[in-house]
Amino acid sequence: MNTHPGLIGKKLGNTQIFLENGDVQRVTVVRVGPCSVVGKRTEDKDGYSALILGFEDKREKLVNKPEMGLFTKAGVTPKRLVRELRLPAEQVAKHEVGSVLTPSEVFEVGQFVDVSGRSKGRGFAGVLKRHNFSGAGTDGHGTHEYKRHGGSIGANMTPGRVLPGIKMPGHYGNENVTILNLKVARIMDEEQLVLIEGAVPGPRNGFVTVRGAIKKKNAGRKAAN
Repeated sequence: MNTHPGLIGKKLGNTQIFLENGDVQRVTVVRVGPCSVVGKRTEDKDGYSALILGFEDKREKLVNKPEMGLFTKAGVTPKRLVRELRLPAEQVAKHEVGSVLTPSEVFEVGQFVDVSGRSKGRGFAGVLKRHNFSGAGTDGHGTHEYKRHGGSIGANMTPGRVLPGIKMPGHYGNENVTILNLKVARIMDEEQLVLIEGAVPGPRNGFVTVRGAIKKKNAGRKAAN
């Protein structure tokens, strides 16, 4: 379980900032929050502890009755995206249903975070694009229409079949991806923006989840303060 809190956000794009020494730092701009606490999961009732967060307002016309009941009970406006973030019970108890979490309450500059999102869908792709194969080499030398093929995929007699896991053409992208240990470069609390050094999965305006890094010691400094 990730013991560090996080927020739901939307990837806005990439830009660059200048550091005090003049160096250029390439960052991804993510609008995280404000996220409303829509509900809680507890050990006694649900068998695990978690916060249910909602992000970005949604028109009431597009909300069904069960969802509307959840938002009405929490005293928040309908949300476009609702996700659970599993946390220890003591951290869940710190947040009340209906409260709002902002970037500066959860993150700080220099903190390492893990960012999860859905990667861009690239459709049906060959082995060169999907698995970074090198191809058949140069033209000529008796090679015809084989420059971008995958080569041999199995033997005839033994085992007499294609083994599972062979890298072949297929659907590429459109899957859940998590990038670990990205550093928070800047927090713009008034605009609800977090600038994260490096690349973040997904297209522009794609939804992402930003949490304290699970493999870094300083990932939870903000939560500990």
